[in-house]
Amino acid sequence: MSEYKTDIDIARGVTGEHINEIGAKLKINKDDLVPFGHDKAKISWNAIDGVQKNSDGKLILVTAVTPTPAGEGKTTTSVGLTDGLNKIGRQTTVCLREPSLGPCFGMKGGAAGGGFAQVIPMEDINLHFTGDFHAITSAHSLLSAMIDNHIYWGNSTNIDSRKVTFRRVVDMNDRSLRTITSSLGGSTNGYPREDGFDITVASEVMAIFCLSQDLKELEERLGNIIIAYTRDKTPVRAKQINAHQAMTVLLKDAFRPNLVQTLEGNPALIHGGPFANIAHGCNSVIATKTALKLSDYVVTEAGFGADLGAEKFFDIKCRKAGLAPDAVVLVATVRALKHQGGVAKADLNKENTKALAAGCINLGRHIRNLSQFGVPLVVGINKFVTDTDAEFQVIRDYCEEFNVEVSVTSHWEHGGDGAIDLAEKVVKLADSGASQFKTLYDDEMPLLEKVETVAKNLYHADEVLADKTVRDQLNWYQDNGFGHLPVCIAKTQYSFSTDPQLLGAPSGHSMSIREVRLSAGAEFVVVVCGAIMTMPGLPRVPAADKIKLDENGLVQGLF
Repeated sequence: MSEYKTDIDIARGVTGEHINEIGAKLKINKDDLVPFGHDKAKISWNAIDGVQKNSDGKLILVTAVTPTPAGEGKTTTSVGLTDGLNKIGRQTTVCLREPSLGPCFGMKGGAAGGGFAQVIPMEDINLHFTGDFHAITSAHSLLSAMIDNHIYWGNSTNIDSRKVTFRRVVDMNDRSLRTITSSLGGSTNGYPREDGFDITVASEVMAIFCLSQDLKELEERLGNIIIAYTRDKTPVRAKQINAHQAMTVLLKDAFRPNLVQTLEGNPALIHGGPFANIAHGCNSVIATKTALKLSDYVVTEAGFGADLGAEKFFDIKCRKAGLAPDAVVLVATVRALKHQGGVAKADLNKENTKALAAGCINLGRHIRNLSQFGVPLVVGINKFVTDTDAEFQVIRDYCEEFNVEVSVTSHWEHGGDGAIDLAEKVVKLADSGASQFKTLYDDEMPLLEKVETVAKNLYHADEVLADKTVRDQLNWYQDNGFGHLPVCIAKTQYSFSTDPQLLGAPSGHSMSIREVRLSAGAEFVVVVCGAIMTMPGLPRVPAADKIKLDENGLVQGLF
């Protein structure tokens, strides 16, 4: 692999077009762009408001099989597909999440695609970009400060300081901040209490930011955040301490979508980035809906595998925003499916059709699951240079059982040219009118039944286990006006079960609910199954070890 350039070298080798030219491809006047240099800009409210009368383009979701250590390449496929669609004459924009600094300096690295299917400027996107995450961190921190200040200056809402549920955030992996004690140092510093930090992408402010459709809704949702409870378990909201309006002020500029471009000069809106576990893992609604008004086709992605990301895209984002996808691309790799068939990571580069055939059961489960939402799909095989034709044929033969087409793509190596076949298959599906989108459950279904519906229909669990504390909490939500909300199940992304070691397509397992959390502003109920990390730590050798400036002041080591 040494003969291949690194992602950052490939990205740096492309000058890219001026951001005004990218805007012109979407019929956005340069006066309606708020530039951050020559290669990125925010779209003005004037431009967003001006296109609302336009009809919507076709919406294509990119999701994937169950994640593995080998990597599947959803973002790379999303970008490659966008370039491929533009190459066949279909004006297309890609909508993606913004990367978080924590994973960038930790284990995962950046999130701007890879090879010749990237968005640029790669360095800026993976680092501070236009400052959106800093604004979200600041708005969240303002509310944290105002909570403790409210308690310090008399506590007129009668908050029980032991029941403050709103934690602090920072956009970095720092395990030492997971659980802390705040307000030490004497009475002038407030009332000591147990506290803790999450990473910024886990903030409810981030989820609200990505689900709101305008500034008015943003302010309303921020005001509805439950920050604490009184001694008699009455919820206290952010608006009761008058924090929501000032928070909105901090977010007003960040709330506008960011426009950048792919390596091939096609438009990309990159905006927001909620966790794909305790939140819905999709880019902002305002970016997606704006792109649909500006483009004939819009490609977007959802975090993790289809059992988590696609389900939340459909049942939370589409439900809340009134979106109806026209087609789905289910990304798989030969390597990932061999891993599901029991092959160790060190041996994934070797041809193994037997293990691949066994691992295809994971692909089949995702195909069956996605069919329940009524949206037609195509399987996109993200090609690695070590894959063989015999292995591709195994996957084609398997997918014939489902009457699902397969496209082998080489966008990582060849850019848009390597995704033309996939683009043609996607256009055929999206234009067919075959999509009959539906959510998996209705709003009126009780919360526990919603959890059971997802667990049994998608995860193939036999039962959902919930102790009395969890059931009482769900009943309290149900009885206090939150029963209509969708559920956001937080579990391991590495298995259909709650055990990351159970590969393939396990059935007959039990799903145990550890706790439930109410995101009243984001308007979903988080159902935590197993140990979910909202503040990751850095690995033994973090990516930050290799990130540096060279003698010319250029960033090295990003990937």
